[in-house]
Amino acid sequence: MTPSKRLKLSKKLFALPLLLSLNCAHGEIEEKTVYVPVSLLDHHQQKMTKELVVDVVYDTEKKHSMMALIAHGRAVSAQERQRMGQVQYPGNSRWLADQGFMVIVPTRIGYGSTGGPDLDYSGECDHKDYLSAIQFGTNEYRQILNCFRQQNHYPKNVIVIGESYGGMLAISLASGVRDTGVVGVVNIAGGDGGDSSHTDEPCEPEKLKATFSYLGKQTEVPTYWMYSLNDRFWGAHYPQQWFNAFIENGGKGTFVQLPADKNNGHFIFNRNVLAWHCEF
Repeated sequence: MTPSKRLKLSKKLFALPLLLSLNCAHGEIEEKTVYVPVSLLDHHQQKMTKELVVDVVYDTEKKHSMMALIAHGRAVSAQERQRMGQVQYPGNSRWLADQGFMVIVPTRIGYGSTGGPDLDYSGECDHKDYLSAIQFGTNEYRQILNCFRQQNHYPKNVIVIGESYGGMLAISLASGVRDTGVVGVVNIAGGDGGDSSHTDEPCEPEKLKATFSYLGKQTEVPTYWMYSLNDRFWGAHYPQQWFNAFIENGGKGTFVQLPADKNNGHFIFNRNVLAWHCEF
């Protein structure tokens, strides 16, 4: 896809130019870590405050008229979540910065350098509560965006790009509250309740469908859904069903079938960046 076609697609999706060909100057890519406190009620309705570790990436020579928040996925075990450290996506973040975005990548509560309890846990496989679980991460991201947008040197308009569990959070972040600056969402492999122990069949997929259906009623900004043909967590058919439920209940969006990738296309966001960059 040529740069001009990418720009046209981005304008159609977000109703705003995403600077794919407007900023020709190339400076240095800067990367820094900032710490942003968030406060919320945990699963036991106890107030907790935690500093989220946030990776910030930007091009020093470009005018940044939009932020891009990258929402990371979920690791199942406590050990895997701890090993995530400070979540960074060097290839994707630097590419977005080169397009003119101010990129922020928060590490949510319960993961890596931020630490804390596993707020994203949605229950056992046969007793899921997806909608309740995503409220925690959604709340964290809303507070993060409010903090950055209050600072003069950060843009007010935001797109959210989420992978896996972060893709579902991205859709949730665009729903309900209107003061976060979110103007568009890219959901890559979004969902919950999948792992390698039950390939192609996530836990209670009908509840996921109901969750996306509910979010469709709340979401007014355009969304872009990308799923690999061989996503072994969600299977080949469920993502399209979730998207259809979202659209049928008022959501706006486009569904793109990404190609199969290696043994499991669920990881295509970070493992084969060109596959989705070409569709952006």
